[in-house]
Amino acid sequence: MKPATLALLCVVLACVAAHTQQAQQAPAAPRQSEPVTTLKVDVKLVNVYVTVTDAHGSPVGGLKKENFTLQEDGRNQTVAVFDKESALPLSIALAVDTSLSTRHDLPLEQASAKRFAHDIIRPVDAISVFGFNESVQQATSYTAELKRIEDGIDHIHLGAATALYDAIYLVSHSLDRRQGRKVIVLITDGGDTISKFGYKEAVRSAEEAEAIVYSIIVVPIENSAGRETGGEHALIQLSEDTGGKYYYATSIAQLDEAFHQISDELRTQYLLAYYPTQRTSNSEFRRIQVSVSDGPTPGPYHVRHRAGYYTVKSEF
Repeated sequence: MKPATLALLCVVLACVAAHTQQAQQAPAAPRQSEPVTTLKVDVKLVNVYVTVTDAHGSPVGGLKKENFTLQEDGRNQTVAVFDKESALPLSIALAVDTSLSTRHDLPLEQASAKRFAHDIIRPVDAISVFGFNESVQQATSYTAELKRIEDGIDHIHLGAATALYDAIYLVSHSLDRRQGRKVIVLITDGGDTISKFGYKEAVRSAEEAEAIVYSIIVVPIENSAGRETGGEHALIQLSEDTGGKYYYATSIAQLDEAFHQISDELRTQYLLAYYPTQRTSNSEFRRIQVSVSDGPTPGPYHVRHRAGYYTVKSEF
């Protein structure tokens, strides 16, 4: 081997040895801790539909923007849009329980639902009729035509079981892409016997659709041992979480009165919309709080609105 080649080989070997020794002596890289999950939130307008009632339960009209305080997760928010809801279009999903347990009351429920449709519908509004038993059937698409709505109410039919949570889930999805106010009116005895979806999925689908749920719980015999009290409590919680209300009806007069109160409330709601000040979140659900002060009538006031919103859509 030539001297020059031998010298070059020695230099290379020396460099390799030095690099190896340095790597062996270098301390191991510290183990990184698990990263904290931070959700990126699209800063888009959040709509909050608010119902305000007085000490007697009557809707309070005439409120102004300055009467409201709005918070998200305890942080004050600036109301960017304020409107009285009477002029905005309504999309109402009327979902009627047609399981065997309702067979004696169904004709009366259908007649009352027709009266409600006549009372509430305007040319800008739309109603879709659903019947649910062991499955969920959409009797009419969303329409303002009273003849189609009445035909849909007449053609819902009895079945054997009750898929209540499936109905809430599927009806919510039918409302998801509609504009304006979105309302679900449930007429049921509160039982669920066959749903594929659970209560949590049903509630989340309603919240993600921004649907206000009104539950009319039909109880023919109020103290009956066969009542589904667990289902009733679930409907009460669902109604409260979405800014709606629940009613008990033991007679056709109470059923009509429940529909009348729902109609009155939907004519006196308020819209408060804001852009969230917080751009990121460690939680996928943000809580909304609204309070009212210095209204035109003596307080105290009862304020109802949805509990909050999800920053990430579900994949159910």
